[in-house]
Amino acid sequence: MPAERISKVLAAAGVASRRGADELVAAGRVTVDGRPAALGERVDPETQRVEVDGRAIGAAPEHRLYIAVHKPAGVASTVKDRHAERTVVDLVPRELARGARLYPVGRLDQDSEGLILLTNDGDWAEHVLHPRYGVEREYAVAVARPLTRDQAEWLERGVELAEGVATVSLLRGQTHTEDRRLADILEPEPDPRLVWVRVTIHQGWKRQLRRMFGEVGAPVRRLVRVRIGTLRLDAMTTGEVRRLAQTGRG
Repeated sequence: MPAERISKVLAAAGVASRRGADELVAAGRVTVDGRPAALGERVDPETQRVEVDGRAIGAAPEHRLYIAVHKPAGVASTVKDRHAERTVVDLVPRELARGARLYPVGRLDQDSEGLILLTNDGDWAEHVLHPRYGVEREYAVAVARPLTRDQAEWLERGVELAEGVATVSLLRGQTHTEDRRLADILEPEPDPRLVWVRVTIHQGWKRQLRRMFGEVGAPVRRLVRVRIGTLRLDAMTTGEVRRLAQTGRG
């Protein structure tokens, strides 16, 4: 087969999304014929030995899996993390994973909760993650008191962060029905004194919403991701794991 970018090869083998594969290469965890791989290099996995953490990658997985997890706070959204007791991969029952090499599609802060997706389908993960596809992410954000008009307008205009101007595509109050739904699925139950708002974003910068709200003087007390694209948390309770349809769309 013709040589392809190493990130594409790793994604096709179900190791990570293309973005995640680049991070593995940059971290020195990928080798080609025994030497450290370079970002963007082209390889032919049929004639070259490609390894991740000393483990040779195989062919593209025969069975594509798509898993939704309601991540509890305190669980790391990585495959492995020496600083965390548990990762989202640890939450998936062995019989559900069917021996697949699953990895998270993107990240969710360790102290945040809610919907996170796992898969072994690198192309699908790339579609979910890459900004050019415009996949929305919706969050329920809890603050100590209602946002002032100035704070809300600042968030809607955009907040200057180190990476650039962070924006939201929708900011609104949470309905009473949404309040009740969250109370039914979250463990521990939400503090009734908290004020919840719903925020939709397209960007996915590290701790973006916590930093944005902190900049406008409204520190986040609790943060729950409730939607990724068309996939919703709905009635999934804290810690629940669910297999999605083969299309990865639920």
